[in-house]
Amino acid sequence: MKKEKETKRKLTTASGKPYAENENTMSIGSRGPLLLQDFILHEKMAHFNRERIPERVVHAKGSGAFGTFTVTNDITKYSKAKIFNKIGKQTKVLLRFSTVGGERGSADTERDPRGFAIKFYTEDGNWDLVGNNTPVFFVKDPKKFSDFIHTQKRDPRTNCKSPTMMWDYWSLNPESLHQVMILMSDRGTPHGYRHMDGFGSHTFSMINAKNEMVWVKFHFKTMQGIKNFTNDEAADMKSKDADFAQRDLVDAIDKKDFPKWALKIQVMTNEQAKEFPFNPFDLTKVWPHSDFPLIDVGTLELNQVPKNYFAEIEQSAFAPAHVVDGIGYSPDKMLQGRLLSYPDAHRYRLGVNYEQIPVNKCPFMVSNFERDGHMRVDDNGGSDPNYFPNSFDDIYADVNYKETPMQIDSNIADWYDRNGENDNDHFTQPGLLFTKAMNDYDRHNLISNIIGAMSGIEGENKDLIINRQLCHFFRANEKLGMAIAKGLGVDVDKVMQELGHESITV
Repeated sequence: MKKEKETKRKLTTASGKPYAENENTMSIGSRGPLLLQDFILHEKMAHFNRERIPERVVHAKGSGAFGTFTVTNDITKYSKAKIFNKIGKQTKVLLRFSTVGGERGSADTERDPRGFAIKFYTEDGNWDLVGNNTPVFFVKDPKKFSDFIHTQKRDPRTNCKSPTMMWDYWSLNPESLHQVMILMSDRGTPHGYRHMDGFGSHTFSMINAKNEMVWVKFHFKTMQGIKNFTNDEAADMKSKDADFAQRDLVDAIDKKDFPKWALKIQVMTNEQAKEFPFNPFDLTKVWPHSDFPLIDVGTLELNQVPKNYFAEIEQSAFAPAHVVDGIGYSPDKMLQGRLLSYPDAHRYRLGVNYEQIPVNKCPFMVSNFERDGHMRVDDNGGSDPNYFPNSFDDIYADVNYKETPMQIDSNIADWYDRNGENDNDHFTQPGLLFTKAMNDYDRHNLISNIIGAMSGIEGENKDLIINRQLCHFFRANEKLGMAIAKGLGVDVDKVMQELGHESITV
């Protein structure tokens, strides 16, 4: 006999306080920065960061290497960051690759986005550019992040990965479609780490010596060429070598076949941002290259394998909050949420003094008044004062590093719908990805991979989830939706009628 559903329960905090806004973070204006007072965001992210011990909650399995970044082109008209101030200048870097959803023991060839996190050891501090191998992401508000990641982990009852959970969530969040289509293409199973691009993904800002600000996106284009596994090849390699990407990276560097990426940027002025047809800070969308062409910046080369994996890779910590003078943030809501959650995750996982661990420590001067805490490994400031200002030391605040004010277009704080007016087109860019960016081979594999993945959906809501997701595919491209529907044995006419279209003969 079918069990009756329980009485509906109000959504509450852990302390029992009912609340309504679980998907949109309070911001100044619909496109403005987030407010610290929205404690629901902090409660969700702080709890999420503490769900696993001791490995990373996401990006648990990773590989990494040291190398150099060399400036090849002058971009000082956009940024006063010292890392870019001279053509030919070299800066030491650490690049950590990772799979996002799996545990430390998972296979390197799983279908998953890949982390692409870089630490630049600059004379103005460490700059962490923490991105993925995709230019977009599944969600656009940080309140949704922990819910999304839960669907990529394990079912609480079976403790197994669940296609039903994943597709249920994606079907209920059409903003995810762009990233879902990238993930389900062969780009979701890259041939190791050397043959994939990297992206800062978020919109950041650059400030020049005149304190003029522009918006910017970072692209790292692999100089080895793009190379992916097909779904069958990835599964075959998983059975042969679960550590394929790690081994491939180490072997290449040991052979002095040093992997390289070309850093390029897209630049948008504030005036262009105001006239842009959609929100330029929306992490689920890209900026068209035809309107904002790639600008060459420099070359990143990996040429040194870590001497000890645990000390230099497992203990490495990256946070998008760590920028340097000349590089800043933007109103990208996901970025704003990560500014809080990443350092918080590191303080939990590695301790409050995680930036004293050699791999995370700035190799240049560091002066502040932070003291004590778990695993303090230096002299803890010695006998110097632990307060500011004081009459005894020579530490001062350099006004030349004062941040450029960010212009806000609204003074109204509210929980704005992330998919409100002009922010709810989830289908145009995925449609262009399918028709313009992919060839017939790519499209065939995408459709095959989606059919295979959606075939794992189970349970009493199976048809509901499948049809809901099919509607998203149809809205992106009818041929795409129809091919997937046929592969799943779904009545195409029924789905098209749900979309409000006339019957189609296949």
